[in-house]
Amino acid sequence: MYNGLFHTLIGASHLAKGTVCQDASDFGATEKYAIAVVADGHGSKRHFRSDVGSKLAVKACMEAVEAYMADPEEFDEGLREDPKGLIRRIEKNIILRWNLAVREHAGENPFTDQEKLPFTEEKFKELRLESIYGTTLICAVITEDYTFGMQIGDGSLVVVDEDAEADMPIIDDESAPANLTASLCNSNAIDLFNQFFIPDQSLAVFVSTDGLYTSFRSSEDFLDYHSIIASHLDKPTAFDAIVQRNLEKRTHYGTQDDISFACAYDPALIVESMNDLKAQVERNKLRAEIRHAEAQAKIQKQRLKNTMHLREDASAVS
Repeated sequence: MYNGLFHTLIGASHLAKGTVCQDASDFGATEKYAIAVVADGHGSKRHFRSDVGSKLAVKACMEAVEAYMADPEEFDEGLREDPKGLIRRIEKNIILRWNLAVREHAGENPFTDQEKLPFTEEKFKELRLESIYGTTLICAVITEDYTFGMQIGDGSLVVVDEDAEADMPIIDDESAPANLTASLCNSNAIDLFNQFFIPDQSLAVFVSTDGLYTSFRSSEDFLDYHSIIASHLDKPTAFDAIVQRNLEKRTHYGTQDDISFACAYDPALIVESMNDLKAQVERNKLRAEIRHAEAQAKIQKQRLKNTMHLREDASAVS
């Protein structure tokens, strides 16, 4: 049986401004697969119900994957024949379910005068309903034979492979044109999804909103963090609380944004690979020390260079 964890925490910047948490997350597992999902509502003026939109997105994603994977044998066959096409159909289903959920929520919860207050009557009428609930979405699914996932908007997806190496199979939001945030609320949302498929078993998958990534100094440090977490998944009950406390601290770093984090893994495989995971953590520590030394050397070199320039300028003046 698969296992996992998920946490959503409000960012320090949101607490300071008195705004609500706009993130959402979830995890689900069956005997055949596990899924980890996060979403990040946009939170700007015209996306004033994005905190609801992110929750609806996570729910829509969980339901869509569950529906498509209800018959594992049929799904496996379809995925191996045309992984891109099948994942694209799941993405379309997520969009459909989310749009229907948004309309249902708006119908049951009419917009209040307080919500309309920041807009003129004309400007409010120009708002697309979906835009009001705008959100990103990231999902990863793990099985004993393959791993796949999809992403629209920013945030990160990390896979720890059978060799205990952590990697991001989807990097940045390359599908979105400049100055456009890829979102479920976009009319062309299906064209803004990125996806990946790995025809091998993975040790673990992790998804997180951008508040976590921006709390690290580099992508290397970010990936090392996931290796450390993976190396402790053999004791999930105790470590779950530790992860939550660490994420709470991270909401005060970087952009101080909300953080949602979820992972899915096979406990038996984690235990079997524990020596490899711990060895990878030690290798990462050595690499981090080398990166730090190189950075310090670069800083020192620049300081010496600046000092030489100052002396040359002083000589020229005298």
